[in-house]
Amino acid sequence: MAEETSSKILIPETFQGGYGYEITGQIGMMWELIKTPLIVPLLNIMVYISLAMSLMLFFERLYMGVVIILVKLFWKKPEKRYNYEAIQEDPEMGSSNFPVVLIQIPMFNERGKQIWVYKISIGAACGLSWPSDRLVIQVLDDSTDPAIKQMVELECQRWASKGINIVYQIRETRGGYKAGALKEGLKRSYVKHCEYVAIFDADFRPEPDFLRRAIPFLAQNPQIALVQARWRFVNADECLLTRMQEMSLDYHFTVEQEVGSATHAFFGFNGTAGVWRIAAINEAGGWKDRTTVEDMDLAVRASLRGWKFVYLGDLQNNSQFHSLTVISTVGKSELPSTFKAFRFQQHRWSCGPANLFRKMVMEIIKNKKVTFWKKVYVIYSFFFVRKVIAHMVTFFFYCVVLPLTILVPEVYVPIWGAVYIPSIITILNSVGTPRSIHLLFYWILFENVMSLHRTKATLIGLLEAGRVNEWVVTEKLGDVLKKKAAEAAKNKTSTKSIFRLPRLKIGDSPDMRFLLPFASMLLNIDRLHLLELGFEFSSSSVDAMISCTGRTTTSYTSSSKPLPSSSPDLAMLAP
Repeated sequence: MAEETSSKILIPETFQGGYGYEITGQIGMMWELIKTPLIVPLLNIMVYISLAMSLMLFFERLYMGVVIILVKLFWKKPEKRYNYEAIQEDPEMGSSNFPVVLIQIPMFNERGKQIWVYKISIGAACGLSWPSDRLVIQVLDDSTDPAIKQMVELECQRWASKGINIVYQIRETRGGYKAGALKEGLKRSYVKHCEYVAIFDADFRPEPDFLRRAIPFLAQNPQIALVQARWRFVNADECLLTRMQEMSLDYHFTVEQEVGSATHAFFGFNGTAGVWRIAAINEAGGWKDRTTVEDMDLAVRASLRGWKFVYLGDLQNNSQFHSLTVISTVGKSELPSTFKAFRFQQHRWSCGPANLFRKMVMEIIKNKKVTFWKKVYVIYSFFFVRKVIAHMVTFFFYCVVLPLTILVPEVYVPIWGAVYIPSIITILNSVGTPRSIHLLFYWILFENVMSLHRTKATLIGLLEAGRVNEWVVTEKLGDVLKKKAAEAAKNKTSTKSIFRLPRLKIGDSPDMRFLLPFASMLLNIDRLHLLELGFEFSSSSVDAMISCTGRTTTSYTSSSKPLPSSSPDLAMLAP
């Protein structure tokens, strides 16, 4: 009897009806029991923490927005802030006044649809406008597929036969992944003659004048260790996924890198499309594979030793496939176009910086070679807000806390925290890609979807959990075939009018020379793109194109520069 009485006192009457009550009603009563004493206080604490993180991110974005405006309006260009004078060939000394530069191209299993990738990067590196006797190209191939290794080696031999100083290098094991390959490459005896090293991933294609624009900063300013170029994306318009990535990365390059370079001469090395002073790499301790962001690791260590970095992001760029212009110090790259590849990439990019922050925060605090304000910038702005808070606030506040407040109306979220601040942050993030501002709604959804994955990766990095050193090479599909298809569709009408109509009208004409300007135009359109694959045109290339009209013609080249053998893929250009 006593037990029955105590049960009636402790448990509400609605719970004592046994099987007569629906399970949903019981769950509802349990929710009401725990909501006021437990859920509401806990959710209020989460709201306060989320608002604090939102304010930190908001002021960080606002600070960078103000600084970037001042940089664009009043700051001097890098060429004015530092000593800069283009390196010219001396008639008497020849090319000896050009420093010896090492090019490193790390690769791993560029197979299948990626078959063009190694041709693109090797061909672009070999096409750099730099004296050939002052340039050494290393192809660091960690591929595990023998067929791929053979193809890459044959491509290197092809360029070597043209007089290019190119070395094909492999390792027994993939220890250290990319960092291990780069470190091994610097151990070669011939590297001691090189002053600088330029690094390009397999999906990057430097423009011919890349070194001529970047090297003078290093050669004439001994305090500079790194010159970083901006990335451009050849497949940004491929799908909505690549457009969303472009919006995020353009903000990184347009604002974050520019602000870091202008204010503290520090920013994170992007791992590619950059030129390092080899002495600075050695002084900083060389490449280390303790995290999955070996590039950022090296940059932070070099900066703590007093080295300065220069970011070149405001130079004119035109990445259109059919353009005849050439860009400066801008690296063209490929964005992951599949969600699987993007997810693995984002795990590495989120986990690595958080893990590096954990490993280096005390070293940064104790460092005596940099100023207090630079320490604050690196620890708070560069690492804590951008690499940790930015991921967590998106997930916890927008994906967890705000939806829960709908179920718990007792919890109050101020409108400035729920609407105004997120809206301003979103607008500020869109300044890097004005052409995609109409996609902001989709970008918000995209960032919220990815926030769970990035937050999980960040926590793994901070806690050094199981997948902290997971490295999955980002899949690269290559853009050659896609661009050719797009170009063919775009110029379908003009191509027919150039080739097919004259065939009907003048098939028996004894003189076909008036067709040469049209052939030259098409060659100039495709020449830059195919040169990146290692293909070049000669007079026989034009003859083959003109032969589609039924006649041969005299020799003609699309450039005044003598060119080697004709392209094996010439058939692609035929109508």
